[in-house]
Amino acid sequence: MLSRFVTKTAVNKSAVSAMSKRYSAIISVHRESKLDNQNIAFEFNSENLKRADEIIAKYPPQYKKGAVMPLLDLGQRQLGFTSISVMNYVAKMLDMPPMRVYEVATFYTMYNRKPMGKYNIQVCTTTPCQLCGSDGVMKAIQDHLKVKPGQTTPDNLFTLQEVECLGACVNAPMIAVNDDFYEDLTPEATVDILKQFQAGKEPKIGPISGRESCEPHSGAKVLLGAEPTDLRKFTRADL
Repeated sequence: MLSRFVTKTAVNKSAVSAMSKRYSAIISVHRESKLDNQNIAFEFNSENLKRADEIIAKYPPQYKKGAVMPLLDLGQRQLGFTSISVMNYVAKMLDMPPMRVYEVATFYTMYNRKPMGKYNIQVCTTTPCQLCGSDGVMKAIQDHLKVKPGQTTPDNLFTLQEVECLGACVNAPMIAVNDDFYEDLTPEATVDILKQFQAGKEPKIGPISGRESCEPHSGAKVLLGAEPTDLRKFTRADL
């Protein structure tokens, strides 16, 4: 009986060790560093300060803390990541306890808690993308850049992240580079996109398969006429 248990346990351990590793870039606890500490001053530049005032004005005065997410995003876009100084500055601007801002910044993965490369590559590996080959896309990026998810290339040009669904399932597999989507990817096409960035070029965004959007690969099937359908021919005139 004992030998059967030991054998079964050994098999289970072997199966666990054979599972592929997943990496995370999420930092939930702040650690003081040379580039991210409370002694580094931060404030919005004149342009972003104007944007911040416009954002806050959308909320009733007693609920201006509702602007915390767009203001954190604004700070991240200015600095390059959501530092402790950005969070403290936003907390002061919105009259919020700093801890409340920390809770938001560490809950949502859109806020990057460490310095990022110029191009933030987000690889979707959720089911639709995985079924369409996202594992090959991820491997191609890792092999080309020599980094793993959560790491930045030595030249600070690229940061690689593995993320959940980015909402372009019909054009899977896809990646996001900063705010732009690249879709219908193959490992080879992905490497070509990276090489264009490395050469200082801006690759064409969207599907690389020739599709304009998310129409069928075989071509559009509906709305082919030059003029929109006159709905009065099919419905009551008073509708």
